[in-house]
Amino acid sequence: MGTLVFNVTTAAMMVLMFKGGLALLGEDTLRGRRVPWAAVALTGLALSGVALQLCWAGAMDTFDSDPAKSGWWRVVTSVFMQNGGLFGGAWNIATLAVIAALADWFWGAPLTLGLFLAGILLPEHIDGLVGAGGHHSTDPRNFAGSSGATYFLGATLASALLVRVIRTARGEARGKEALLAAGVPVLGLAMWFAQSNGHGLVSVYGFLLGALTCLLARGRRSRALST
Repeated sequence: MGTLVFNVTTAAMMVLMFKGGLALLGEDTLRGRRVPWAAVALTGLALSGVALQLCWAGAMDTFDSDPAKSGWWRVVTSVFMQNGGLFGGAWNIATLAVIAALADWFWGAPLTLGLFLAGILLPEHIDGLVGAGGHHSTDPRNFAGSSGATYFLGATLASALLVRVIRTARGEARGKEALLAAGVPVLGLAMWFAQSNGHGLVSVYGFLLGALTCLLARGRRSRALST
């Protein structure tokens, strides 16, 4: 039962971020948008990682993030290995493709790649600063997989949606969007405290970085208009 609840709440978080991304962009505008090249590149790397695992039995041992092994590259390469079986790997790659596409269309390709990289590198360091140890557990299933960085990236869309709601006029539709966006960090914290679910914690980190990115982008735009 515990595993089922864990999986359901983790999936619910992804649904919230997906719906937030659609609300941010406008679902009716997706068909005519450009090819999201950042999403194509990230999904291609994830698929290449799976192909490597299928062709080489030593791929996981070489590229996972097992803390008992040395190798500076592991923190990055482990993201493109999948260790959740057929269903888990398919879920990770599908959600990466969708969230990265939404992020690419909103943030642009360079910033999307930068935020995804932040989702790989930052959580462990933030855990140490705030004393939230345990994000990287000793469970071998957590030594690989793209889900953490994907949830981090998806949460940046939720924070961007909330920032937009705060900046615009109030209304029933805006109220629903605010609840949708704010639900991401709220559910994330609940998942972390109730289940020690790392997906929830990295989503909170991504939400905060997304909000900061929006504020910095607005500041740069204001300075550009004043010159």
